[in-house]
Amino acid sequence: MKRKLIFITQVVDPADPNLGATRAKIAALARRVDEVVVLCDRGVDDALPDNCRLRVFGAPTRPQRAVRYIGALLSELRDRPIGVVGHMVPLYTIVAAPFVRPRRVPLVLWYTHWKGHVVLRIATLVCTDVTSLDLRSFPLQSRKAHGIGHGIDVNEFPCQPVVPAAGRPFRVMSLGRYSRPKKLDEMIEGVRIARERGVDARIDLFGTAGSESEAAYKRELEALVARPEYRAFSSVGGPIPRTELPPVYAQADVVASDFISTDKIVLEACASCRPVIASHPAFDTLFAGIDPPLAFDRGRPETFADRIEQLAALSDEQRHAIGETLRERVRTQHSVETWADAILRLVEK
Repeated sequence: MKRKLIFITQVVDPADPNLGATRAKIAALARRVDEVVVLCDRGVDDALPDNCRLRVFGAPTRPQRAVRYIGALLSELRDRPIGVVGHMVPLYTIVAAPFVRPRRVPLVLWYTHWKGHVVLRIATLVCTDVTSLDLRSFPLQSRKAHGIGHGIDVNEFPCQPVVPAAGRPFRVMSLGRYSRPKKLDEMIEGVRIARERGVDARIDLFGTAGSESEAAYKRELEALVARPEYRAFSSVGGPIPRTELPPVYAQADVVASDFISTDKIVLEACASCRPVIASHPAFDTLFAGIDPPLAFDRGRPETFADRIEQLAALSDEQRHAIGETLRERVRTQHSVETWADAILRLVEK
């Protein structure tokens, strides 16, 4: 019998700054089954392997999208799949459940975010299993939850060579949405504190502002870095297509995250052999035994400054050795291959 998997997501586009990583996850699943049918709101036709079919349900209005989505799902359920995987959108999973579960088809949700809203609670109830990077990156307590790593394609992010730091500022970088919970203003303040301590450091931010709240926060950050006391060492930039990320990581001495969720930029930077500093506790296994420590206290810029000061004091070779260790840990703990293996184990258990 043909082993078919249905994968439901928002966007399939390798260049998308926020959701481009989804393509590698679908491709990894496709290497393990006969066919993957992808239902998405928006997609690029030639982005997936030959044994994948893209069914785009995007439409001008929400009712039209719902009709097209349910129609595509019902059509694909006629040829019984081994499982249905919902990626990051609990609402899509809830809508699918009345059609999937009565057929005794496993329904698995992948979700790694800090918001434990009512839609996620309902999705957790109706799913067979829910998955996340770590139990601490899933915002609800549930016996259905499994930590399976983040699913990073290490081949997409090759180990970057050493870039000598002599004669230039020590460069801190952060990427992603301009979301207020990322506390980017406090990271800028942390760099200012490190500079007061004598570290010639700068911070460069890149990202998207897809909502009015994100656009408002970006404007606040732009106003902050325009002030004379910040202008010389900080910048706020626009989005970077995912396909252009490797050379951007290559320019960083350290990549930083102070997010309440497990930011994938941490793992992408590690795969690129770049040291990282992050505040989320779920990275403790990734950081275990590394000296100087890479974790800092969320909301305490002085501890962020401590980590910058300690990493800047190392030689180029010492920092690169940390990066190589982190890359190997991403390969064994968070690769797209181990992620896909875990998804298949759940749908076929």
